[in-house]
Amino acid sequence: MISQIIPKLPFREKQKTKDYYSDLGFEFVADYDNYLIATYNNSELHFFEFKELKPEQSDFMLYLKISSNIDKFYEHIKFRNIKIHPNGSLETKPWNMREFSLIDPDGTLLTFGEKM
Repeated sequence: MISQIIPKLPFREKQKTKDYYSDLGFEFVADYDNYLIATYNNSELHFFEFKELKPEQSDFMLYLKISSNIDKFYEHIKFRNIKIHPNGSLETKPWNMREFSLIDPDGTLLTFGEKM
């Protein structure tokens, strides 16, 4: 039986990845030579080194559900000067989700959403 799903994302520069995701509120709990583990509440992300990755060609994507107050989280992101995706400003979608999107330094699309 599956008890948890943990996404694995690529990184090119370890410190840049750690800084970016720390600004989002993740805490890094393990740092190996070419592998990182980060947590946020009960969620976990793993990162693997992929130096040849071309961010502009990345197809990696994550959808991160926010349990409450996405507007406040969005303001926190803007306050931290984290760049919002050009087409990803906070808005309510027809599928009854309030969403916004970012692109991490390695080209991974991160969409945050809260059920309305």
